[in-house]
Amino acid sequence: MSTPEHAPTDPVQQELAVLNQQLDRLLDTVRRLTEENRSLRQSQEQLSGERAGLLARNEQARSRVEAMIQRLKSLENNG
Repeated sequence: MSTPEHAPTDPVQQELAVLNQQLDRLLDTVRRLTEENRSLRQSQEQLSGERAGLLARNEQARSRVEAMIQRLKSLENNG
């Protein structure tokens, strides 16, 4: 197997080149995971806000239904 002209021939230099490539891959992975984590946190925050809004709307609807039931019971008792 031939080596390119720019490839180091010294074993220490070869090992350093391999380690440098591994470090580059690790840094790329860290950058990608950092961005993915940021995106997931943003999505989680948005979904939490939507959930809180839905819970509030559900509670409002429940209160309205309970109020209507009470009015109907009141009409039955008075009628």
